[in-house]
Amino acid sequence: MSTSGSLDPTAKLVAVAVFIALTIDGMDTQMLALSLPNISKELHLSTVTAGALSTYTFLGMGIGGVLAGRLSDRIGRARVVWWSVLTFSVFTSVIALTHTYLQFAAMRFISGLGIGAVYTTGIVLAAEYLPTRIRATILGVLQAALAVGYICAAMLSSYLMPRFGWRPLFSCAILPGIVTLILLWGIADPPNWADSREHEASSAGPFRRTWTDPSLRRVFLLWTVTSIALQFGYYGANTWLPSYLMKDLKLSAESTGWFVAATYTMSVAGKALTGWLADLTGRRVVWVVSGLLAAMYIPFLVHAATRANVAYLLLIFGFLFGAPYAINGTYMSESFPNNIRGTAVATSYSIGRVGSMLSPFLIGLVASRYSIGLGIALLGISYGVSALVPGLFIREKMFDPGAVEQPESAAGTSQALGAFTAAAR
Repeated sequence: MSTSGSLDPTAKLVAVAVFIALTIDGMDTQMLALSLPNISKELHLSTVTAGALSTYTFLGMGIGGVLAGRLSDRIGRARVVWWSVLTFSVFTSVIALTHTYLQFAAMRFISGLGIGAVYTTGIVLAAEYLPTRIRATILGVLQAALAVGYICAAMLSSYLMPRFGWRPLFSCAILPGIVTLILLWGIADPPNWADSREHEASSAGPFRRTWTDPSLRRVFLLWTVTSIALQFGYYGANTWLPSYLMKDLKLSAESTGWFVAATYTMSVAGKALTGWLADLTGRRVVWVVSGLLAAMYIPFLVHAATRANVAYLLLIFGFLFGAPYAINGTYMSESFPNNIRGTAVATSYSIGRVGSMLSPFLIGLVASRYSIGLGIALLGISYGVSALVPGLFIREKMFDPGAVEQPESAAGTSQALGAFTAAAR
């Protein structure tokens, strides 16, 4: 990592590789959302069982994220990211060959293991290579890769599904996966990880260190609550938006694909701008403002949307609903010291997958009794919770992911926390 505030060649390579990996991650998630009506029709699924397909994916993501976080502290971030990309690229592509609900669900679970692992560990790897001055900006751009993946999936679905059905859509993950594997081959872990490994044998494991230090335990639990609420809102909207457009507003599959693409194009801009503002004005204030704006706008969108105006309303929605994710990786990475960062970040975020697992299922349940739109409107509550918990209780810039740290006792942790916070001011 460069200390001058600019990116060295390795940091640039890591950033590009993580960007492509997260693009595939976004493609994978959105391909299921866009193809869900077609899959439901072919496999004769109810809204509840269709929503459960996303739940299986998010269950895999949660388990994969926890395992990857611990492995990344033990064997290195780069190696874990490489194997994670290989896992979800292969098993997402295999979905094209499935013919039963059980086969489809199994492949979604296994690919979810890799998706969850690459998201949490890839963000930590990038954060540790990025200088503090521009960390939120670059990570905001990397988070925007998810939206780029959504756009790619939407455009591919608009062309492929009307002509060839949903199966070829899932095969599109393999080529960018190969490119990412080539870029990551031979990448070394950042110096701070190597330093923390030198002291690992003489200290308690990262789970124990997190839980026995009161200040770290508090931050860990707060981020876990935040992650549950944020993922409940984000993935619920992400999963059911195409179905809402087609079923509630009666739009065609082709129009839905283009509307979703435009929505996520705005999400790219929103995440990039939000990350830049977080470097300029602070992580916490931008987090709270962006989360509360999304919380208020989601129910307004559902209330006001018609076939005539939904295209315009979705542009604002795209800008707002992904904005907290632009800061999520930076804010969380700077909340934990180097020697437990991979485990703490991945575990708290992966436990948050409970929200992403429950949300698609519960919206499906609401849709079966009322409407998809009502289920989506209720997501504003979870966005409000995710905005206020860090805003009220989690300080920003507590640890520097790029710094080389010595092993810390509880007192040492508090001293390091104060030093970086003071330096960040």
